[in-house]
Amino acid sequence: MSRMRGLRRAALALLAVTVLSGAAADPADRLADPAKETRAHALFRDVRCLVCQSESIDESQAPLAHDLRQLIRQQVADGRTDAQIRDFLVSRYGQFVLLTPELSWGNAVLWLGPLLVIALGAVALWTRRRRTPEPTGLSAQEEAALETLSRDETN
Repeated sequence: MSRMRGLRRAALALLAVTVLSGAAADPADRLADPAKETRAHALFRDVRCLVCQSESIDESQAPLAHDLRQLIRQQVADGRTDAQIRDFLVSRYGQFVLLTPELSWGNAVLWLGPLLVIALGAVALWTRRRRTPEPTGLSAQEEAALETLSRDETN
């Protein structure tokens, strides 16, 4: 029973650390209007940390991610729309800054490239299979040579 109690305490401690780490951000960084702060956080989740590259700026602790969060908060406070903020970030850092980039001719290769490679591979396999001749039986000469070899081995 005490072991279960210890596991519960450990789980609660881990939960508290997780919750408090999210609250550890400087309150001075936050926007006064909760609706605007919520909107900013939604944008944070869609913007890639340019240092970590596999995290959003909402998750990253890198100084550049902090700067981008401040930039987004400032633009939200200035009344810019989400689309205007995304357009600004893309114009400054390229489509790479968005975790879910928009489909455009510029990045269509990235979206369609894997499908194109699979399709080309399937066509190559199908073509090769059609060109491969069907196996045929032995010719009369090959049959005679095989018969001779078989007789020689048994003797």
